[in-house]
Amino acid sequence: MVEIYDSHEQSERVKSWLRENGGAILMGLVLAFGGLFGFKQWQLWQQSKDQQASAEYELMVELLAEDNMDAAVANYETLKQNFSGSAYTALASLHMAKARIESGQSDLAGPMLEQAMSNAQPQPVQVIARERLARLKLDQGQPEAALRLLDESPTSIGFEARFAEIRGDIYKSMGDIDQAVQYYTEALDLLETGVGYRPLLEMKLESLGGQVDAGKGDAS
Repeated sequence: MVEIYDSHEQSERVKSWLRENGGAILMGLVLAFGGLFGFKQWQLWQQSKDQQASAEYELMVELLAEDNMDAAVANYETLKQNFSGSAYTALASLHMAKARIESGQSDLAGPMLEQAMSNAQPQPVQVIARERLARLKLDQGQPEAALRLLDESPTSIGFEARFAEIRGDIYKSMGDIDQAVQYYTEALDLLETGVGYRPLLEMKLESLGGQVDAGKGDAS
């Protein structure tokens, strides 16, 4: 009888507990399943957004290739307004900036490179944008601003040779030949064997009286 009584008592206790806490359990289940459903919905929505951004980006690139700048600008504005945090928007900024520079509208390219530099993912894309903006500032007669961009870069990993070359260009424009030679030499030392623009870099160094190490450029 004791065992029967205990079982009955435990059953009644469970029922009582459920009456008192059943609402909370039900609410917890609703929230748990609702959260899971909401997360899946968010994933689908995010995937759809990425697909839309990708489509806008691809269309913009095609329009630029066709020299249809006005239509490409419309796509670019759509990307900025509707997909500001997307990686595609940052890539679009790089493409659009390049197109503006090539069309003689370099003054319009700066904000686009700044947008990419601030928002691009992954980080190497930010570094590319910073490098291009530094070159643009130098071309616009702002060597100090160009140098500051390089100095403030969070990283230069993978771009050490390019950064050194730009520094050489900057100091050359400022008339500091010794510093220019130093950075051109550094750029050549950092440059990987067989990289295509080595001859141009060697010409820059030699034009300032610097010495090129003939063995550095050998593919062997």
